[in-house]
Amino acid sequence: MVKNIAIAGVTGAVGQEFLEILEQRAFPVKSIKMLASERSVGREIVFRGRTYKVEQLTENSFANIDIALFSAGASRSKQFAPAAVKAGAVVVDNSSAFRMDPDIPLVVPEVNPQEIFKHKGIIANPNCSTIIANVPLWPLHKANPIKRIVISTYQAASGAGQAAMLELMQQARQILDDEPPVCRKFKYQIAFNLFNHDSEIYPNGYNAEEMKMVHETHKIFGCDDIAITCTCVRVPVLRAHSESINLEFTHPISPDEVRQLLEKAPGVSIIDDRINNRFPMPIDAGGKDDVYVGRIREDESIQGHRGINLWVVGDQIRKGAALNAIQIAEKLL
Repeated sequence: MVKNIAIAGVTGAVGQEFLEILEQRAFPVKSIKMLASERSVGREIVFRGRTYKVEQLTENSFANIDIALFSAGASRSKQFAPAAVKAGAVVVDNSSAFRMDPDIPLVVPEVNPQEIFKHKGIIANPNCSTIIANVPLWPLHKANPIKRIVISTYQAASGAGQAAMLELMQQARQILDDEPPVCRKFKYQIAFNLFNHDSEIYPNGYNAEEMKMVHETHKIFGCDDIAITCTCVRVPVLRAHSESINLEFTHPISPDEVRQLLEKAPGVSIIDDRINNRFPMPIDAGGKDDVYVGRIREDESIQGHRGINLWVVGDQIRKGAALNAIQIAEKLL
């Protein structure tokens, strides 16, 4: 069924990825509205050979729109998504605005697609790091319930948008030219450096990104019993997040069993070549749909053969954001 589409935040990194994926996957678009903030109004964007002008995102932007893809930030989602729903659109929102609302589905299509059809006008896209972890963990959890998850993330600049990616490149040039690096998007130097994820630190000492991964995974899996702890770090990589994941299962499980489960899992590719020391890297995942898994090995510190370590890499802009939202939109069709 052909749909009228609106993209809110079209000039951002995820907004641009929306357009690329809609074209690549031949999504049935009847008409499309390019929406952004006032400063981008009039900018021209080409989609499927036709040039469109960016319009200002307002509460009146959604007449006759069937599906609205939002990646304009949480504050704009809270302001404008209800207006889109009131106009008759279904909103797929990429921000944190609605993720933990108990009345709004939080969806990874490979995990809980059934939740899509419980929507009341808004469907939330999870955090990028949550999506990248959940895609390979869900088939393992279904086969052998996971008791505990320990995640350390290595998050690319792309997670903070285009300005952050540009800052990484500019700082690298500045340092190599013996110039002082200029920090605008990030508080600290990102080139040739890494630091705690650039999100709010809560009273418990965890940052917001870490707690998002905990709470969102519980909601998506429909299971609050899993013990989850995270450490999220920003690293000088342009695109694609990496995650070191340690798992404790209810029953014994071997690396070979994990590998067999993941070989059949949707949205997962395995790169696990011990002989050549070849495992997933950000350059493997950049621009790709799948989440890549390697370093599949037993955690020998956990008794009873119930522990597994994984190394997981996924494109934050693609599967971690735009692709996941469009897969939800495809299910709506």
